Amino acid sequence: MADKYHHGNSPAAWTAVLIIFIGTVVGSAYTIMAQPLGVVAGGVIIALGGIAGLVLKGMGFGQQQVPASAAHVAKAKVRAGSAQPAGVTAGAAGTDPEPEQATVGG
Repeated sequence: MADKYHHGNSPAAWTAVLIIFIGTVVGSAYTIMAQPLGVVAGGVIIALGGIAGLVLKGMGFGQQQVPASAAHVAKAKVRAGSAQPAGVTAGAAGTDPEPEQATVGG
């Protein structure tokens, strides 16, 4: 994967969401059947899903912090208008800047 995980797409997050979803289904089914112990069991499963997510995150399966690279910082400056875009150099005195060979990519 490009920069590890983004937007919570990590094994820890997916595992927690799956367990919480199962707990919700169990609790909902027992709510319809009017079985209070089943509803409590669903709540316990939901709590275990949250705990499992935190444990997996602690084990290193959560979202990693990705430091901002120099390229991201440079792109942000160009968007803000505080720097020249890459590939554009100032020409000789009194001439317009000419673009260098353009590169394709990010």
